[in-house]
Amino acid sequence: MRGSIGASELLLLLLIGVFLLSKILYLRSLQKALNRCSAEARTLSPQLVWLALIPIFNFFWNFVLVVHLSRSLYNEFRRRDINVKQNPGLRLGLAMCILYVLSVIPYVGIVTRPAALICWIVYWAKIAGFSSKLVT
Repeated sequence: MRGSIGASELLLLLLIGVFLLSKILYLRSLQKALNRCSAEARTLSPQLVWLALIPIFNFFWNFVLVVHLSRSLYNEFRRRDINVKQNPGLRLGLAMCILYVLSVIPYVGIVTRPAALICWIVYWAKIAGFSSKLVT
């Protein structure tokens, strides 16, 4: 009789929930950073970050987000006369995206998946730091 949820199914549901919650909080941080940029400085609408929730499409969209977020932040920092390196967060973000794409390749993913996760966490913290500089 299979009417109840077993421990393995419960664990899987919990992991999916943690993954989705962290992804939503991450995308909310990116949206907040874009919202803190003036409309003139933005190269991407803040609402478009949510396209990263679309499976498979997100492999491509993550690259777009990283590039546009970097440009938008740079434009806003220049507009406010805040000293910042050109393309803030771009290298780390692109490394994260590349590692994320490579993580789906069998055997290669064993190495790149943990590296992508680390880059993702560091990138998230870096963008949150840039965003906090824009609080008015």
